[in-house]
Amino acid sequence: MTTPPNPTPPGGTRTDADPFDGDATRSLAAEPPDPDAAATVQMSPVAGPAGAPEARGDEPGGGGKRTRKKLLIGGGAVVGLLALLYVVDLLVSATDVPRGVTVAGVEIGGMNRLAAENALRDQLDPRVSRPVTLVAGTGPEAATSVIDPRSAGLDLDVDATIDEAGEQPLNPLRRLASFFSDRDVAPISKGNPVAVGQAIDRARPQLDRPSVEGTIRFDGSRPVPVPSAPGHVVDAAAAPGVVLEHWLDPTPVALPVTQQPVSVTQDGIDTAMRDVAQPAVAGPAYVVGTGRNATLSPTEIGTFLKFDPDGAGGLRPRVDVPAAQTVADRDLGSTEAEPKDATFSFAGAAATVVPAVTGRKIDYPKTFTGLVEALAKPADATPPTTFTPPPVPPGATPPATPAAPPPATGRAVNAVYTTTPPKVTTEALQAIGPATVIGEFQTGGFAADSGQNIKRVAEQVNGATVAPGDTFSLNGFTGPRDASQGYVEAGIIEDGVPARGIGGGISQFATTLYNATYFAGLDEVEHKEHSYSISRYPAGREATVFEGAIDLKFRNDGTTPILIRTLWTPSSIKVQILGQKRYDVTSQTGPRTNPVPAGVRNLPENPKCKPSKGVDGFTITDTRVLKDVKTGETKTEPRTVRYNPEPEITCNP
Repeated sequence: MTTPPNPTPPGGTRTDADPFDGDATRSLAAEPPDPDAAATVQMSPVAGPAGAPEARGDEPGGGGKRTRKKLLIGGGAVVGLLALLYVVDLLVSATDVPRGVTVAGVEIGGMNRLAAENALRDQLDPRVSRPVTLVAGTGPEAATSVIDPRSAGLDLDVDATIDEAGEQPLNPLRRLASFFSDRDVAPISKGNPVAVGQAIDRARPQLDRPSVEGTIRFDGSRPVPVPSAPGHVVDAAAAPGVVLEHWLDPTPVALPVTQQPVSVTQDGIDTAMRDVAQPAVAGPAYVVGTGRNATLSPTEIGTFLKFDPDGAGGLRPRVDVPAAQTVADRDLGSTEAEPKDATFSFAGAAATVVPAVTGRKIDYPKTFTGLVEALAKPADATPPTTFTPPPVPPGATPPATPAAPPPATGRAVNAVYTTTPPKVTTEALQAIGPATVIGEFQTGGFAADSGQNIKRVAEQVNGATVAPGDTFSLNGFTGPRDASQGYVEAGIIEDGVPARGIGGGISQFATTLYNATYFAGLDEVEHKEHSYSISRYPAGREATVFEGAIDLKFRNDGTTPILIRTLWTPSSIKVQILGQKRYDVTSQTGPRTNPVPAGVRNLPENPKCKPSKGVDGFTITDTRVLKDVKTGETKTEPRTVRYNPEPEITCNP
């Protein structure tokens, strides 16, 4: 049943029963009609129960409060929904890598930690094992090389890299932004900077570009300017850190470098070309020697004329002395002479003196001192005249210092000669008089390495002369017997055990020399026997030496000089003493007494241990008998020696 609307009297009120609005009463008289409201009604008519238009919520005065409530309810619902989504997203992704994170091109954002670790290992493993390309410098001067990351100790630190990505942000705005943005995280490496530095050092020959100072070189006789080229070297201190940070990058690792500047300017090169290089090869140059000249062609000049930076942007010319000497020796080598010692020529036991020869050598550093200056002069019209020294009259002794040529002119320099005196002079041997071998001795049975040391000491001692009243010292005459003097490692006895040392075998030469002086009748000053008896030496008549501690010394107690002569072969060494014979010498060797058993010495822990037979100790007396060749008088010189037992060496564990 439909209830008709209540009529509204003029100036009165009307009450509408609206099930959607419990307060629909308003005063029509107090509130004039709103034209906008009427328009709204017309645009959206709604039939009431009796067919009349019904007021809507958007009508003025008809539904404002209801609209605000709906907006509040709707907005609250949206906020609640967003809050719910935030909480859900926070709970779901709490253990994940933040969204949008990329590591070296690998997207791990939103993954849980295990999945992110697997993704990084799977996709970056090829990069971890591939050679790392290093580049030093830029442009044309750039240099490259590679290192092996494994040998350099480089590896990816997966855990630290994921830690670097951080955690999910709590800020709602940042979480919302993560849906629409990306973030790159650099991979974190682990490695030993020292090992990385060593790998870089091995690659530096390919990476460093040392600067090259400008110079002038010669193509035959044509000078060619060479411009300066700045360079660079790897900064060894900073490079390992750069490699650790960037070795996993897809591009080569650019190493820090230190620039190496140059000092020679192009103006300096041009000046040296004009003032020095071009005039130098305009014609030949000359070295004036004794009896011969050396001609240096323009092409040969180009082989030894060099240019160095002068520190002020220019070039300083110089002569490469060894290279120039090679050229000059071709013509002047025959004008030099090696010194020759005076020697004896033997006819039986008698000896005559063969005169010494003074040596002559060209001092090439002094010779070439003025050559650069000479090369700057114009080419000579004719070569310089050859210098010929004055002849030596027949029977006259050649001068020790030969005559010098006059000063050279033009593009020529004089050869500067020096004299080298012989070790044994003619006068020294002539002072001996009609010399004969007054004492000699020979030993043998040495090893090849000991033989080399015996040969070397024999070379040093051969020709030594001892003036009347002087004392000869073997250690003092030879000086240190080490590798720099030509001595080698050979067998020695050390603490009773065979060992090796530089100069092994010198004691055999000392024994040979001692016996030669013994039979020459010279005065003994100092000598010491070995602690153990050695079968190849005469018992009681042998000697040992040790640098700085044990020496062999004898004195020439005669009135004329003596000379020591040595004769070495690969199997023997002989020493002769030449001079004026004063004595006939013999040796009387007594019996061996006071025997001491050798015993046994076991050296299981000595790495140098070698088994050997023992030798019993004993005491023996040797007597030198000297008979004066002029008076017939005889004197004796006994000497008693006690040898220690040399134990048998075993190496049993």
